[in-house]
Amino acid sequence: MPQYVIVYLGGDQPTNPEEGKKHFAKYREWLSSMGDSAVSPANPVRNTSTVNSDGTVSTGSTMSMSGFTIIEADSMEAALLIAQACPFLDIGGSLEVSELIQMPD
Repeated sequence: MPQYVIVYLGGDQPTNPEEGKKHFAKYREWLSSMGDSAVSPANPVRNTSTVNSDGTVSTGSTMSMSGFTIIEADSMEAALLIAQACPFLDIGGSLEVSELIQMPD
């Protein structure tokens, strides 16, 4: 079955701990609703550095990626439906969905 990566971009931080707990509960519910389709469900990132084409390193990112999830779905349309139900959208974030390509050995 094809695999897709859902990349989390932007999003507003919770204004208080209670709001954060409520959002995280909705997120965990969304992840568990996928069952075995969630191959690698929650992968937040931080402390990003960028290696530039000339080999120099700069602190920070060139985009606002905050994490990713890898799922299995029958098609891009099915993967997009899964992404559209993600509560990350409720906090002003956006999602990019890409099909992962299996590389030959």
